[in-house]
Amino acid sequence: MSNALLVENLPNTVIIQFNRPEIRSPLSIFVLEDLHQILDETTRSNIIFTGKADVFASGADLREIADVTHETAREFALRGQSLMNKISNKHAIAAVNGFCFGGALDLALACKQRIAAPNALFSHPGADLGIMTGWGGTQRLTRLVGQIAALEMFLTAKRVAAAEALKIGLIDNISTNPLESALELLAE
Repeated sequence: MSNALLVENLPNTVIIQFNRPEIRSPLSIFVLEDLHQILDETTRSNIIFTGKADVFASGADLREIADVTHETAREFALRGQSLMNKISNKHAIAAVNGFCFGGALDLALACKQRIAAPNALFSHPGADLGIMTGWGGTQRLTRLVGQIAALEMFLTAKRVAAAEALKIGLIDNISTNPLESALELLAE
């Protein structure tokens, strides 16, 4: 496993921390494979995803996206989709401590609950990059916040602050310490 993730196993919970804030913790192919392995091997019933410093995570590694061809696009999309489906079948919480963009937003959407720091920002920047998520975010975001808010995020690459995210139903709570709040929620 790479140093891009830190994993802490508690008695009934595994905490997965994205650990590359200096490059906004991209969900590279290696990170996706590590996440698949962790989720396959954990015996804990609860999972918390969080980030480091002011970054939760960003989406797919743009250098890897640049290498995607017509022949490899389906495999690339399926790798992310299968991970998001795996997460959605677990009791997972996203403790969003900062930037949550692209595929990281897809990951947060796959979680049962989302708790965000007051400074958290959410975005699907694909419209600015000329790409669209293939990891299930289009369906999950629309179901969560409704068609109008989802289309605005997808078509304008709008950045949504935590307060607005709470208002539209993208997140469940705002906390100065999302990880601590997620642990408290699981203890209840």
